[in-house]
Amino acid sequence: MRRGIAAICGSTITAAARVPCRRRPIAVEPRSLARRVAGQKILEVGRLGKRVVLRLESGDRLVFEPRMTGLVLVADPPTVEHLRFRLELTGGPIAAVWYWDRRGLGSVRLLRAPEYEALVAGGRLGPDALALSREELQARLAGSRRAIKVALLDQRALAGVGNLYASEILHLAGIHPARRCDALSSGQWAAVHQRLREVLLEAIAHEGSTLSDGTYRNVLNQTGGYQNHHRVYDRTGERCRQCGRGAIVRIVQAQRATFYCPVCQPAGRSTRRAPAGRATR
Repeated sequence: MRRGIAAICGSTITAAARVPCRRRPIAVEPRSLARRVAGQKILEVGRLGKRVVLRLESGDRLVFEPRMTGLVLVADPPTVEHLRFRLELTGGPIAAVWYWDRRGLGSVRLLRAPEYEALVAGGRLGPDALALSREELQARLAGSRRAIKVALLDQRALAGVGNLYASEILHLAGIHPARRCDALSSGQWAAVHQRLREVLLEAIAHEGSTLSDGTYRNVLNQTGGYQNHHRVYDRTGERCRQCGRGAIVRIVQAQRATFYCPVCQPAGRSTRRAPAGRATR
């Protein structure tokens, strides 16, 4: 999403407004937001974890948080009835940016500089996953008794790892998703860190994953491509593409689906106390 709208850097916002929608409203303050952003130049198009962040010349940040079904678009949306917000621009190659959200779980917020710093440094959101060193990742999670898969999803510890990608990371690292964080060796933390970077960068290069429900789209309303490279996610019962022997298993952890190969990711003692959930094949 960030790369798709990067060309709006240098453009000036002429108008911003919530789009009338009968669906569940998203979090946005249209009147004050519209007044504060009008006439502002966009100095930077950035990203913070799973958020797209526009830095304005006033020092304010316009933050799009897509959550489960939100999309930042520059082309025709998947449906008109789920459009939530529009940003009109001048002085650049893109005339408008739209925010679309089928379930209305996301938000569009305008944060003043102190509010944004509080989000970044106040413990509400951890550092970006791709910015963490192996030592920092281990220091943030190694003391936890939680299952490693559950811990990777904690956005207060590190921002940007989603449920799908956590399963893919742990499969490549050869670590059972129910393994407790405090039972991992330094070598295993190095593997998690290496695979985390590989999976996230590969997924970004392929513009994300569009699953069977078709919800996720890139900014041009086109499907992503990383779903064609999934090794375990949503492949229950299929033969593992890595070892060729294991059948992919699905379990539930912290109310989220987890997928793994029992051959590539064998269970150990430290999986007994960590909540593994019920397994299906």
